[in-house]
Amino acid sequence: MSQIFDPIRKKYVARTPEEEVRQYIISLLLEKLLIPSSHIAVEQGFKYNDLQYRADIVVYDSHLTPVMLVECKAPSVSLSDSVIEQVVRYNFVLKVAYIMISNGNKTYLCKWNPQEEKYIFADDIPTYEQLNAQ
Repeated sequence: MSQIFDPIRKKYVARTPEEEVRQYIISLLLEKLLIPSSHIAVEQGFKYNDLQYRADIVVYDSHLTPVMLVECKAPSVSLSDSVIEQVVRYNFVLKVAYIMISNGNKTYLCKWNPQEEKYIFADDIPTYEQLNAQ
């Protein structure tokens, strides 16, 4: 199996369809949104209800507080309710303002609206500067 370089983990990893989506999102975060590589975690482990989970990508602000959670799926995986439920469940622990899901074909971004106590769809992914201004 071929490999692809992950600039966050600083190593070559297996080139799977999901990994290609993850690397696409990482390049977007680094190059377009100017998120420092030191503020991006890949396959971040955490516990929820005594079970171990891994978030695909977690973005941290300048205070190293998690602000965005990204779940990546292979292009063949539909972004169904179960995928949304998965990332919302992860956010019970991480408590980020933004959640994103992508399969490379479609990408959805939601922002937590504390007044309405629900997620609303966002049009644009915030830059690092915008994430820190919140």
